[in-house]
Amino acid sequence: MKKLLSIFALVGACFAAMPAMASEGGFPLEPAPLDTSDVSSLQRGAKLFVNYCLNCHGASMMRYNRLKGLDLTDEQIQQNLLFSAGKVGETMTIAMHPKDAKAFFGAIPPDLSVIARARGNDWLYTYLRTFYRDDTRATGWNNLVFPSVGMPHVLWELQGQRAAKFAEAEEHGEKVHKFTGFEQITPGKLSSQEYDQAAADLVNYLNWMAEPEQSHRKRLGVWVLLFLGMFTVFAWRLNAAYWKDVR
Repeated sequence: MKKLLSIFALVGACFAAMPAMASEGGFPLEPAPLDTSDVSSLQRGAKLFVNYCLNCHGASMMRYNRLKGLDLTDEQIQQNLLFSAGKVGETMTIAMHPKDAKAFFGAIPPDLSVIARARGNDWLYTYLRTFYRDDTRATGWNNLVFPSVGMPHVLWELQGQRAAKFAEAEEHGEKVHKFTGFEQITPGKLSSQEYDQAAADLVNYLNWMAEPEQSHRKRLGVWVLLFLGMFTVFAWRLNAAYWKDVR
């Protein structure tokens, strides 16, 4: 038994250390302030998604009419979020041909249907907030979380243009360039706090889009656990009643 408990403890320690190992050696991730019950945040995130992301990235597993789960009507979706000539029941695809996308960006932009599950919410939130100007890149942009990224900073008008400052330091006997902060080159349409909130709204929506029924699943899970708890008590007392006269 002690050996079995030791194995469980070792496995648990490995799983607990996974987030730390995933971020080791890379730019530290900031926790994304998400709340999938905040419908206003999800609506703002959906608007940012269709205006800035859906030009190059598709969401082929998502239909526009699923946005009715954000308290939107078909008419509101058609007028405010569906800019193509398509119908509300169609999937979120893009008109750009994959070959053209590869020619423009060097790689085909990934589908964003489940990007929040693939990358993680904290990764996305930090990624959207760490773009900086880099004239050595073809797009003119680089990113601290995803160095040498092929994607330009599509939200730069909101955040403004920033330069990253680095200082030379020594680690393990080798000279490295460590990030020390950002320098604002040109202002954006939003303040720093407003842009952070916009990034949080967008990630909140991407998280919701990866599983639109997650809130329902969690609520249902609570009821299932309550039922199982009550059933366990009932089964325990019934078993005691059956065996009370057995000696």
